[in-house]
Amino acid sequence: MEIRLYSLLSGARKAEGTAIVIDVYRAFTTAAVAFDRGAAQILLTAEVDEAMALKERGLGELCMGEVDGCRPAGFDFGNSPYELSQAKLADRRLIQSTRAGTVGAAAASRADTLYVASLVNARATAAAVRRQQPALVTVVAMGREGRNRTDEDEQCALYIRNLLEGRRPDPQAVRALVLAGGESLKFADDRRPQFHPRDRDIALEVDSIDIPIRVERKDGLLLAQPAA
Repeated sequence: MEIRLYSLLSGARKAEGTAIVIDVYRAFTTAAVAFDRGAAQILLTAEVDEAMALKERGLGELCMGEVDGCRPAGFDFGNSPYELSQAKLADRRLIQSTRAGTVGAAAASRADTLYVASLVNARATAAAVRRQQPALVTVVAMGREGRNRTDEDEQCALYIRNLLEGRRPDPQAVRALVLAGGESLKFADDRRPQFHPRDRDIALEVDSIDIPIRVERKDGLLLAQPAA
């Protein structure tokens, strides 16, 4: 198995083989929490207007996501794992739009197979990919808005690579490295209430959700759901 590590939107566009697109703070932690709460499917969209249009067409029931960290007008939820952890989502179909994770998933059009992941479901994702034994895996750390590398996504990419290669990396060491990074500080900033401290805490519960998330392209849509 060849494993390539890429970063940012440019990396997502280059991803081939089986791609794993990573967004720890917060898109794919939020998605994993939603599935853990019983959500049936999540439609991933790059743009807020597209998300609202899909809801109006009846293709999804609830919109979640963010622009500049804040919940867009008309959305039911922000891009907050804590918020979703309190919601009733059993069997519901959601629509998600964020500035990094869902944009990266949409950009990874060259991949044959696509997963989205964060630290909470890293081990589950690596296990699902290892079962398939693809010849090529591309792991993409999306970073801040797909333009700047961030510790949490880069560390998650390394963690997943080690798992794919059969090693046993230390989850607590990864957590400590991420906590020392600059992106973790915004969750303790009273001037930025859109970043709830519990979002950070949930995102750093490494391997807490045993749900790999696979994304399929159907009728021009990106449909995410738990992998078999």
